[in-house]
Amino acid sequence: MACAPGHNACLEGYSARFFRLSRSLLELIQAKADGSYQKVLRKQLARTQLLPISDCGLDALTAAQRNGLMEIMDDRHGVTSTVMISQLPTDQWYVAIGDNTLADAIIDWLMHNAYRLLLKGESMRKFLGQLTESEHLG
Repeated sequence: MACAPGHNACLEGYSARFFRLSRSLLELIQAKADGSYQKVLRKQLARTQLLPISDCGLDALTAAQRNGLMEIMDDRHGVTSTVMISQLPTDQWYVAIGDNTLADAIIDWLMHNAYRLLLKGESMRKFLGQLTESEHLG
């Protein structure tokens, strides 16, 4: 779900960068530690026209991850587009973010001008991943 809008944005001539939340926040924390965050990564994330972020809410965020996500949202708010993909209902994002004050800011930046799509039904992986009898390992 997160790759499709990014792929389409690229086809239309916009810049996009796929962002899997847990891995990318780890990359962000490492970039801060080695000094490349302010010089490279922060500017790249702020300038990317579409940032699809997937797997939001799968793991509780650490303090460093919360702060990193807040910085990203602050830099992007009102300037570029962000797509958040989560299997977690938005009313449970406070728990996943872990700090109500930062969660308020992050959620406010995301939801203020958001289009929300609520999907229901079975996962497409379930349908597309079904093996025929002859394909099963024996």
